[in-house]
Amino acid sequence: MTEGGGRAGAVGGTVAAGGMSVELPLWRAISYFRVLALCYALLRYFNSYLHFLHPVAGWIFMGALTLWTLASTRAFADPQRCTRYVLGADLALAVTGIVLSGLTDSPARISHGAPTLPTIWAAGTVLGYAAKAGWRPAAAAGSVIGVANILGHGGPTGDNIHNIVLLLVAGCAIGYVIELARASEATLTRALQVEAATRERERLSRDIHDGVLQVLALVQRRGAELSREAGGGADFAELGRLAGEQERALRALMTGGPLPAQRNAGPDAAEPADPHAPSDLTALLRPYADERITLSAPGTPVLLPGPAAGELAAAVGAAVDNVRKHAGERARAWILVEDEPEAVTVSIRDDGPGFAPGRLGEAEQAGRLGVSQSIRGRLLDLGGTAELYSTPGEGVEVELRVPRESS
Repeated sequence: MTEGGGRAGAVGGTVAAGGMSVELPLWRAISYFRVLALCYALLRYFNSYLHFLHPVAGWIFMGALTLWTLASTRAFADPQRCTRYVLGADLALAVTGIVLSGLTDSPARISHGAPTLPTIWAAGTVLGYAAKAGWRPAAAAGSVIGVANILGHGGPTGDNIHNIVLLLVAGCAIGYVIELARASEATLTRALQVEAATRERERLSRDIHDGVLQVLALVQRRGAELSREAGGGADFAELGRLAGEQERALRALMTGGPLPAQRNAGPDAAEPADPHAPSDLTALLRPYADERITLSAPGTPVLLPGPAAGELAAAVGAAVDNVRKHAGERARAWILVEDEPEAVTVSIRDDGPGFAPGRLGEAEQAGRLGVSQSIRGRLLDLGGTAELYSTPGEGVEVELRVPRESS
């Protein structure tokens, strides 16, 4: 183990200089280091094996060390392949070589600071632990090797203590740098995600401002004008008022501010006393039924908390809108409400043409987020699930399920 600390320190310098982008090159460097350290150990033993008490045992170990190093080269070049079992076997082989050195070498050579059989190869084990799991496992592996060196090869001599300290410092330093690199990489990834989300939000805000907001503002102005021209027409005034409310709500949503309070659609509608009071889901779904849409529900009210019932009804409305837009003019749809003790399930099935597998993913990539936001997003917020099933030519079935505990 005599030159382990210096070599490990060189590898640690590479990590510190390269930052978080050098983790994979570091693994390759460790793999190369182990091969070079093996060559060094073989050369040292070849030059001194005649002075050993049991040189054949030493050659047997060097053969095993060579086979293991070559067999594990790919594992130490890839963090996915370098499992804890590989590292454990590597540590066991290093400890075996150190203990065997005290049994095969002569006491005189050991007392004069002769290196162990694996020499600096043992540092590769500590580097592997550092790169895989950080400085704490590296310190533990270095301590095991240090104890083996003291108990099995020469005792607590000055050279042994010096080499152990160098090995521990190098392993802990590299492990700490690796931990910092991974934390920095995670922080950078989150920052890039936030930046991408911000850019997308800005793009959507521009598109909304250029289209939807201008249309809503125009409807609000024209509603007021038509109301005056018609001598106070209530319908035009109500249309303008609703357009103004939606414009303000959309602007607040774009800027991340609080949504303004909105009144109910009808001019005579009363404000609910308690917005969280139970609502009958069936009553909220009845407006969607017509000559093409059939609603089937229990005879008793299906009660859910007000916000949950409203969101679930809105998701059903989005599914019905998809039927009217995409299933064809002659397509029919059926809404089935199931009131169960643990959950409320609403199924929307149509006899339209359906869609091919992967179509929803293509729509999301193209920016059409009706299903992902209006349906799945609402159910996800409620703690529920939204499943879509479709086969070309056999229609579409949407199953919305809201657990009562979540709602």
